[in-house]
Amino acid sequence: MPRLPLAVLAGALALSGCASAPAMPPLDPQAAVKAGGAAKASQPLEFQVKRYPGGEPYDIASDRGSVVVLDVWATWCEPCRDALPYYQDLATEYAAQGLKVYALNIDEDPRAIPTFLEETKVTLPVLLDQNAQVAERTLKVRGMPTTYFIDRQGVVRHVHEGFAEEFLAKYQTELEALLAEPTP
Repeated sequence: MPRLPLAVLAGALALSGCASAPAMPPLDPQAAVKAGGAAKASQPLEFQVKRYPGGEPYDIASDRGSVVVLDVWATWCEPCRDALPYYQDLATEYAAQGLKVYALNIDEDPRAIPTFLEETKVTLPVLLDQNAQVAERTLKVRGMPTTYFIDRQGVVRHVHEGFAEEFLAKYQTELEALLAEPTP
């Protein structure tokens, strides 16, 4: 299958999930797996990217034992402006229980990131997926933002496409259930 250029992917994502239309409802994680989204239900997620701004390596496997929220976003995505501050609040509230939250950016040019973070007052750790290889090949992202809730064993348990305030209570309930599970 030919690989789409990042500009085509960005345009498709902008049209599919990051327009001014209402956010899509959360996906059933099993449906996402059946449709080819995310990792297989029983296999830990595996990928490596670079941290922003210094470029240090990051491996998702290093967070085994923690519950991880991975939010895939871009600076041109308006719903991402609403989602990231919410995920930052969750990171603060649940850090002591083992929650780690990362913002996986897919912008081709990271120079827009500092302005976006300053405007949104977000200080979450940012990971760079400049060629969108993790987003395209590993996570099978179809819309922006897309958020993955990953359990302590590294398995994707919930996938949410889009962002809307009416889903916040559900997101919190899902995270609290994952955090209540025993540490391996």
